[in-house]
Amino acid sequence: MEFRLKDNFLLGAASAATQIEGGDQNNNWYDWYRQGYIKDDSDPSMATDHYNRWQEDLALMKEMGLQCYRMGIEWSRVEPADGFFDERAIAHYRQEIQALHDAGIPVLLTLHHFSNPLWLEERGAFAQRDNITYYLRYVRKMVESLGDLVSEYITVNEPNVYAFNSYFQGIWPPGHKSFLEMGRVMTNLAAAHIEAYGLIRKTRLQMGFQDTKVGFANHLRAFAPKDETNPVHRFWASRIEQLFQGSLTRAMCMGKSAFPIGSHPSIVPGRYCDFHGVNYYTRSTVSGPADGTAENCAANDLGWEIYPQGIVQVCQKLHDLLPRPIYITENGTCDNADRFRARYIAEHLQALSESDLPIERYYHWCFCDNWEWVEGASARFGLVHVDYETQKRTVKRSGEFYQKLIAAHGVSEDLYQEYCDVSYAHNTEAEN
Repeated sequence: MEFRLKDNFLLGAASAATQIEGGDQNNNWYDWYRQGYIKDDSDPSMATDHYNRWQEDLALMKEMGLQCYRMGIEWSRVEPADGFFDERAIAHYRQEIQALHDAGIPVLLTLHHFSNPLWLEERGAFAQRDNITYYLRYVRKMVESLGDLVSEYITVNEPNVYAFNSYFQGIWPPGHKSFLEMGRVMTNLAAAHIEAYGLIRKTRLQMGFQDTKVGFANHLRAFAPKDETNPVHRFWASRIEQLFQGSLTRAMCMGKSAFPIGSHPSIVPGRYCDFHGVNYYTRSTVSGPADGTAENCAANDLGWEIYPQGIVQVCQKLHDLLPRPIYITENGTCDNADRFRARYIAEHLQALSESDLPIERYYHWCFCDNWEWVEGASARFGLVHVDYETQKRTVKRSGEFYQKLIAAHGVSEDLYQEYCDVSYAHNTEAEN
């Protein structure tokens, strides 16, 4: 394998506040842990202690040559009680973002990444239409406080995953199992994004800035029928794709409602993204009304199929829907032994390099191993290994590969052979 990336293509990493910061017990995910729903019983109030160790992490980012960074705000930190904003927490985020800016690493700021303050969760969070007002108040405060440092924003991360896991499957907080409620949450999140899109742009314009870019991070999968010749398989692949991602994507990008998205005064035809944010990990193979995986496929430690071609397929569908610059806001794999992460990165970036689509960024998920929601600390996605007992950081071989890839702005045959020439293997052996 050998390829070169496009000249203006930026390489970075992504993170989420709840998964790395630690120190906060005022959110729905700590409450979910407290109720005993985390598989390995690990505690998100420690995570990787990034809130205290961010300078150490920034030094590693600079050493690895990251060209951009996607980070998130912990809503429950900055607004721990209804209407009360903690200026010390906001000052902390300002300090971190300023340091990133000074290091030449621009920030793409995520405002909501699965985590809600307890006071909002207790009021029904996004299952209640009226709670959108609280979200918009928080958005305005963050832009007013950080808008001189940040020009690019993600309003909501993976609204489909949030709605599906929390309100249909019931495996995430608050643990509800209702298709109708899932649709209501998707509708409210689409409305929240559309309203936040206008609010962010208006607020920064009032501050004297005209370079604002706003989007959302969309979890997209490639969906395929198990048997292309079987009309039942084709029907369900198309139907599940629409229910899981298609309808919500159209609503949030263009204000067009289709089942399961309901009506809302804010969901009206328009253009509501300045870039497409794509979180891509895997393909789903479908034969009926359920998710599935192809037989004998290459898979990671969570059983997700490794399918590099899919990253361009989902980007193509977005471009066909609404031409916009495309940012790969997440792409990575759970590989606890770090045996094939470098190959995974190389193959997905090669697919992107060969595409004519306007793909401009790649944020690898993730920089450091982190607290992976219901999987807890057991699933490792990082370029940097974290010893959770000591919090020691160690750059993995895949991190070394990524550093060299960034420096070369591509992959040579020698670099691939040194780091990537290994077979995919489903391996759950913990990393030393």
